[in-house]
Amino acid sequence: MADKPGPISPQNALIYVMVVMSAADSDMTDRELRAIGEIVRLLPVFEGFDQTRLVEVSRQCAEILSDVNGLDTVMRLVREVLPERLFETAYALACDVAVADGHLEQEELRLLDLIREGLGLDRLNAVAIERGCRAHYMRL
Repeated sequence: MADKPGPISPQNALIYVMVVMSAADSDMTDRELRAIGEIVRLLPVFEGFDQTRLVEVSRQCAEILSDVNGLDTVMRLVREVLPERLFETAYALACDVAVADGHLEQEELRLLDLIREGLGLDRLNAVAIERGCRAHYMRL
């Protein structure tokens, strides 16, 4: 793999954030993968995205992650191509994937912190996003 992956689209960057979150605990669950698929299918930010490319984009991200500094590379790519106004969206998508399987592992919590810091989000705003995501995934 090249030292510096080429540019990606903003939609790919959002998918990369979700894939990173799903892979955080080394177990990409069916619920997490379904959540990513539903998010891409339903949210306006993915309008115009060819959903048949989801697996390809996910594999590209996984390939980058397999490198020694993979997480740093992914976060650099995300920051480079994603408009700042979508940084909170990226964090919300990471939170959605994190809670999709019904529990959070320590690795996932730490990764959420790294994503928040990498995107330069205010802690108070991040907590509000986290609470909103948690509310969406509550069960009876």
